[in-house]
Amino acid sequence: MATLEVESTLTDRYQTTVPETVRRALKLNKRDKIQYVIRQNGEVVLTRATNEGDDPALGLFQDFLARDVSEHPKLFLAVEDAGMQRIQSLTKGVEVDLDASLQEDDE
Repeated sequence: MATLEVESTLTDRYQTTVPETVRRALKLNKRDKIQYVIRQNGEVVLTRATNEGDDPALGLFQDFLARDVSEHPKLFLAVEDAGMQRIQSLTKGVEVDLDASLQEDDE
């Protein structure tokens, strides 16, 4: 396996951009988490963090959707303006906190 070396620069606030080659290798997307493992010799290993709480069925479903869109793109249609207006009228004033815990009867 070939070894690639890439570098990035720290900003004044100790932030950096993960280089594109690293993002591709780890299959990172925006908002994904990364994990650092610091070894005793000072070496740092960067990996894509896994969320143990993630539902494994969700990943399979997302893979299914991606495959279906790829294989049958003509089956997926854009929502027309009238449909979008209807959706917006039905959800007007509804606020959702995606980080809130489900109530017992919602689980």
